Amino acid sequence: MPTITLTAGPIARARNGVIGKDGGLPWRLKSDLANFRAVTMGKPVIMGRKTWESLPKKPLVGRTNIVLSRDGSFEPQGALVCEEFTEAVGIAREQAEEDGAREVCVIGGASLFELALAKAGRIYLTDIDAEIDGDVTLSPLDESLWREVSAKAYPAGEDDDYPFTIRVLERR
Repeated sequence: MPTITLTAGPIARARNGVIGKDGGLPWRLKSDLANFRAVTMGKPVIMGRKTWESLPKKPLVGRTNIVLSRDGSFEPQGALVCEEFTEAVGIAREQAEEDGAREVCVIGGASLFELALAKAGRIYLTDIDAEIDGDVTLSPLDESLWREVSAKAYPAGEDDDYPFTIRVLERR
């Protein structure tokens, strides 16, 4: 039976740790969104209710959507709801095994990233080369616990507000 890796991300963060503003992303990075889709396609994704609500199209097609919420009346169409992170990870791992996926992706928000980073074997991280105003931040990452296995820099293109680097880190 193949090992199913819990991943944090894809996570996009500015130099100052900002990952969100006013319930959405405080930037436009079309190339990074394409990467997000490619990384998560065919894999279960775990997210918080606010992340679910911020999605422009729900559910994310081609992925099992699992939403964490303590609100027992919350019934998002096209998604499973869990109250506990460990329950969500368990369901996602079972689904990944059924689907032949090798990863489960935690895609936000900040509190779920914090939970995932403690247990994740891999991080998909987009470092945005800018200080950006926002109201949701990610705690600094202790990169001594991780080794970079790939990095690709992208200049700010026509559909990208800022230059950025997409990195993959694996736990040491």
